[in-house]
Amino acid sequence: MIVALHGFTGRPESWDRTQVLAGARFATPTILGHGAEAPGVTDFDGEVDRLALGFRGASDVLGYSLGARLALGIAARRPELVRSLTLVGVNPGLEDEPSAQARREADELLARSVERDGLAPFVDRWERLPLFATQRSLPEDVRADRREKRLAHDPKGLARALRVLGLGVMPSRWESLSLLQMPITLVVGGEDTKFRGIAQRFRDRRPSTRVEVVPGVGHDVTLEAPEVLARILGGDGASRGASA
Repeated sequence: MIVALHGFTGRPESWDRTQVLAGARFATPTILGHGAEAPGVTDFDGEVDRLALGFRGASDVLGYSLGARLALGIAARRPELVRSLTLVGVNPGLEDEPSAQARREADELLARSVERDGLAPFVDRWERLPLFATQRSLPEDVRADRREKRLAHDPKGLARALRVLGLGVMPSRWESLSLLQMPITLVVGGEDTKFRGIAQRFRDRRPSTRVEVVPGVGHDVTLEAPEVLARILGGDGASRGASA
């Protein structure tokens, strides 16, 4: 069983293509603010603990972006539940308070914008972020499907997710990386320069980490190259992804 955690503005069905290609059975929880109400969750680790309660014993855990940060949190707080980790576009956290404060302020502005303007303008701005520039070359039907999933959300839910699960309020996991005993694979797009750097720092802290760089794609490998991600999950990532 693979427990797969989606990214911000994603949905459980965002994993459908990867699941089919991998020929594996996924459990795909819904993250706070994306359909999960979770009224008692007030901070990042509260959501980590809520998700951990849904595990049925040790599992292979897969996460993308926000989902990868939550997966890393589960591994740090409940390592007995995590047999292996595959993290796509993960950031283990911000290491200084000024950076965290700046990110909290930026996420608060985003939260207010989606509450004020609604989903369509927010999604328009989100999809224009440089982080997702490589997605403009994807087939129109693929981009339209992802946009439809984003537009299906509740603006208040996304605003809550930004405030409760944003990078600026996430406890940094950098210091705990060396303590994690399970196999860890980082997957990063070859065109995602920022996160390639983060992946290298991650491996510097934890040398046993496997890093798979997927050529020609950006941040969202789950959308841009699900067939490569499926192969990595099956243990044959080197044929299309490049080990860094």
